Amino acid sequence: MGRAGSVFVVSFVFVLLFHVGKTEITDVRDALVDFMEELDPENLHATKGWGWNKSSDPCLPTPWFKVECDSTNQTVKHIILDQLNLTGSVDFESVCKETNLLKLSLNNNNLSGSLTGEISNCKKLRHLYLAGNRFSGNLPGSLSDLTDLVRIDISNNEFSGELPNLSKDTGLLTFLARNNHFTGQLPKFNYDQLEFFDVSNNDLTGKVPDHTGRFDAKSFIGNPRLCGKGLAKKCGKKSSHEFLMYSGYAILSLIVIVLIGLLFLKKKEKREETKGISPMKNGVKSTNNKDSGISSDSKTGVSRSEFSLTSCENGGVSSSLVVLTSPVEAVNGLKFEDLLRAPAELIGRGKHGSLYRVIPNGGVPLVVKRIKEWDIPRDEFKKRMQRIDQVKHPKVLPVVAYYCSKQEKLLVYEFQPNGSVFELLHGQNGQNFDWGSRLNVAYNTAEALAFMHKELEGDQIAHGNLKSSNILLTKDMEACVSEYGLMVVDDGSQKNSAFNVDVYAFGVLLLELLTGKQVQSNGFDLAKWVNSVVKEEWTGEVFDKTLVVEGANEERMVALLKIALTCINDSHDLRPRMDQVATMINTLKDDEDRSMAASDP
Repeated sequence: MGRAGSVFVVSFVFVLLFHVGKTEITDVRDALVDFMEELDPENLHATKGWGWNKSSDPCLPTPWFKVECDSTNQTVKHIILDQLNLTGSVDFESVCKETNLLKLSLNNNNLSGSLTGEISNCKKLRHLYLAGNRFSGNLPGSLSDLTDLVRIDISNNEFSGELPNLSKDTGLLTFLARNNHFTGQLPKFNYDQLEFFDVSNNDLTGKVPDHTGRFDAKSFIGNPRLCGKGLAKKCGKKSSHEFLMYSGYAILSLIVIVLIGLLFLKKKEKREETKGISPMKNGVKSTNNKDSGISSDSKTGVSRSEFSLTSCENGGVSSSLVVLTSPVEAVNGLKFEDLLRAPAELIGRGKHGSLYRVIPNGGVPLVVKRIKEWDIPRDEFKKRMQRIDQVKHPKVLPVVAYYCSKQEKLLVYEFQPNGSVFELLHGQNGQNFDWGSRLNVAYNTAEALAFMHKELEGDQIAHGNLKSSNILLTKDMEACVSEYGLMVVDDGSQKNSAFNVDVYAFGVLLLELLTGKQVQSNGFDLAKWVNSVVKEEWTGEVFDKTLVVEGANEERMVALLKIALTCINDSHDLRPRMDQVATMINTLKDDEDRSMAASDP
């Protein structure tokens, strides 16, 4: 084939590829033009930079009027047509041909018609603003399929029918539907997640289901048949028939509970008689003291300790705990019996055991963790505790003593008076938790984990249960990692998989520090939510509002967020090591320290 023939073939292939590559974009462009024509924009065609025709590109060389594209100018991300006196109807099927659309805003026009089910084709839509128009009809049930929606405003329209259930959308922050004609009962929303909510001036019925009490009567007024706190209509009591029926259920349930309780007590008494199990001599009183000084998943009611006095291995009573190299002088020579005799408080009962605050004769408060359901041989447990004891880091709370038998595994720690990061972060101790303090927690925790991982790499001993309630605060309010190595982690056959789990958990801890939100709450998944928000380029909505109001440096918050997202990468191989994470956070902290020093007068 000659040169001319080669050029022809190359040119033909180029044209063919170009045509195929533009087919989908052309379809989307044509659909968007059809969408605009339905809005009757006759008075806008002469607007400078109008575009919106089938012979031009929506993004290049300059975007169409009121259109915003992504950073690569490949797809339309935002269509914002507010206050343009548009009078037609909305072709949602056409506009949702652009499946990458993040924001559709048509506020304060004179648009009519209905919100059709084709809206669900805008699969990535995060912001839907239709307020101040003449839309009517029912909201489609398919609206609940848009699980990435963050803000919806359909106020001041003529919508009717029942509101759809949007509880699947765990990231929804705003729902505004005031001044419409909605009827029926309010569905369940994620009220503990919502920032703005208003369904006033409709015709809703029943009881306000907001169990959180975060929204006052202003969000619900103007619904004469809606009842709740602050509204004109108070929620009535159950009918006498319902009352008698539920009372019968309650009495029956009480009888069953009493019978089960009697059987349990009888078995327990028999077990104590035959196995020599003795409860603590002092009554153990429970406490709701926020300064638990050790991690716990739940507070409990009145209880008694159940430390066993019998060791099945040696057939007799253990005379003392195994005391490790402890900085707590009062622990030296401490015996198991001393723990039984000491005044004690049950301060928590979680998934992996119970916690007791005890004060032996020496007067130094200690915390005893009684581990349950950890099937590990005594020799292996002893070896593990001794190995962890050999690795010291100032930001890792050391085990000062332990006791092990087939029946009991007890760990003794020094009591920390200022509670946990979880309590501080979620307002349970009434103290402010500013950006600098949160960055310090991240830095100290990362340094501690990196050190422990390096020293214990050969033993494959990871933390295994890292979370904000396991980060305690010392008397100097310094973060200190507790309960290191109490969980054996096996996340696969790969080397260092246990440490990989710690990296993921640390990433989630960073997200908790940045957002101020709990990791798991009423079906809300923090990691999933943050990933969805960042993916759609709305990073600013992630951060805790108190940090924003405080004026925390957004650049450094974004940098810490990127570190967190790297740590929670779905691919284990792409997650960094803790020493790499610690180095990155150290750089951020240095920048923060220099910035603070420069701002000081």
